[in-house]
Amino acid sequence: MRQIGLATMLLAGTALSALAEDLPVRSVTLSSGGLAQIERSGEVAAGGSVTFRAPTTDIDDLLRSLVVADPAGTVEGVRLPARDLAEEAFRGLPLRPADFESRAALLNALRGQEATATGATGRIADAQETQQGLRVTLITPRGLVTALLREGEEVQLTDAGLAARVARAAEALAAARTADERRVEIGLRADRARNVAVLYVTGAPLWKPSWRLLVPAPGSTQTQARLQGWAVVENASGSDWERIRLALVSGEAAAFHQPLYEPIRVPRIEMPVRVPDAVRVQADTGTRPPPPPPPPAPAPMAAPTVQGGVAERQRALGGAPPGFAAAQQDRADPSAPALPIQAAATAGRVAFALGEPVTIRAGETANVPFLDARLPADRVWWIQDLSARNPLSAIRIRNSLPTALPDGLVTVFGAEGNEAGAFLGDAEIRTVAQGDTRILAFARDRDVQFTTASSSTDRIARIGARRGFVIVDIARTEEVAIAIDPRGGRGPIIVDVPRRQGATPRFPVVAEGDFGLRAEATLAAEPATMRLPFERAVRQEVPLWDAGLGDLVLLRWREFDIEQNQRRLPGGPGTLERLQEILGRTAQDVPGRADLAATVEALEGVRRLLDELRTRIRVWRVTEAALGRARQAVEDRTGQELAEARRRLNAASRESEQAAAVADQAWENWLRAVQALLTRGG
Repeated sequence: MRQIGLATMLLAGTALSALAEDLPVRSVTLSSGGLAQIERSGEVAAGGSVTFRAPTTDIDDLLRSLVVADPAGTVEGVRLPARDLAEEAFRGLPLRPADFESRAALLNALRGQEATATGATGRIADAQETQQGLRVTLITPRGLVTALLREGEEVQLTDAGLAARVARAAEALAAARTADERRVEIGLRADRARNVAVLYVTGAPLWKPSWRLLVPAPGSTQTQARLQGWAVVENASGSDWERIRLALVSGEAAAFHQPLYEPIRVPRIEMPVRVPDAVRVQADTGTRPPPPPPPPAPAPMAAPTVQGGVAERQRALGGAPPGFAAAQQDRADPSAPALPIQAAATAGRVAFALGEPVTIRAGETANVPFLDARLPADRVWWIQDLSARNPLSAIRIRNSLPTALPDGLVTVFGAEGNEAGAFLGDAEIRTVAQGDTRILAFARDRDVQFTTASSSTDRIARIGARRGFVIVDIARTEEVAIAIDPRGGRGPIIVDVPRRQGATPRFPVVAEGDFGLRAEATLAAEPATMRLPFERAVRQEVPLWDAGLGDLVLLRWREFDIEQNQRRLPGGPGTLERLQEILGRTAQDVPGRADLAATVEALEGVRRLLDELRTRIRVWRVTEAALGRARQAVEDRTGQELAEARRRLNAASRESEQAAAVADQAWENWLRAVQALLTRGG
């Protein structure tokens, strides 16, 4: 019967692990998307396997992306411990991790198992530590046997399968003490030694670029700035990077995570035991209304004006101690990176490859240069906030490199003059594509001041008409005026203003973006004014009468109080005066002005007829009052006085009828003029 010693089985895992050496890291590519492409390579003997350790958090990515390059072998597969080592290793065993605290506890946990100790074979009944050694009690067919184990003596399990499982549990327990990493073994089959490479992609701390920018002085003839890129790199792979090839990639590749290393059990539908259905009644909640039905499916541009003199007055920069400028000039020219750099761009991706090997120990953070270039640049003032008092000091750069520049923080230094080597401020740079321009603001210039004012003016652009309305098209100019005092400074000033919904800028827009609209002018040492006009089309409709009155032809002047409603009638007060005011503001060359003048003239005629109508109606009302008094007199008189009263009644009746006829004629005249006026509008 095969027997395995307890000491041997506990050491088995350690002996097996020592048979293979980890494959070293040769190349690392870090991505701005938080990924690392790791390449391991080395010589593998015939019949050997590839082993290395990886953080547990990287196993999912490793399983999904692993690529093996073996020129002379066959890949058999990848093996690694289970996700939950202890749970899987102890499943079905009469042991728990706590039983490995001592040899006595381990043997007591194996009570009832057959074992051999000091030549005696039986089932384990008890184990105790004594001063003389480990005393083990075995149950044999003849009774109890006590064996005293001294240094170097073994207890051997008879069941070889159980012994092997206990050994695996011990190995799993040892591995579980370092649960943050796993040993990965790639099985290979080959008949000779050869170089094998393993490539995989895992999550990693993203590399963080930062920039150093040396800028020319204000008003300098220098047209370039020096840009140096440095990258903060962290080795969280769990393995040392010894003289590796390091590449830094900036891009936005799609990246996913899938829990391949996590045991996943598919839930199944549980079929219930069939029982009679309960009787269910839905309570009546009353009626509700039905649901609603679904719903049915520029002019020539003028340059921004800059007003002001051209006299020059140099800005005072203050004195400097002797030798200061020379010393600062040396500091303003930093050394080039020790590592040569190669940059390569593909669609949406830029890779910076360091030309010499890099060493970064596991858990270390390094800061390495990855770019050193000179870019076209000029110093500018920049106004982002029109409510501010001072503009921003900024540098405008253009990416003349064949690759894009990734996001990062820029530390700005002066490169010449009194600014040589001086820290000027910090700025943020967002991704700059090849050929693009960026403005980087690093400070506020307290010497230069500006004030803004807004105004709005209307210009009548066209006059039109439709039945009952005069249409006035207005070109409204909304202008932002910026008064700037550069205190003797010279150079470009850039202004960002928000877009205006429905308005068209009437100044040259040099750029558009999230910032809105961008304009630019050049300051020439003295106070100046920069004007940024917008033009908006506004339409006004002026009614000739109140359409709420209905059809005027259907009105009867005897049943309608004209005095109370004269403002609602064509020719009434208000409308004519407004149209006269519009006509006075309309230039002679405006399309439709002649029609407006004719409409005003016609409306003046309607006004005269309306005034005549009102006069005739007032006369009729006077005669009507006299007629009423005459009727009353007839009722109150007798005899000869009655005859006189009847005569006066007849005369009053004739006068009332005549006044009514005149008023009717005035009403007809007014209506004809109104209809002619409305016909002009189509």
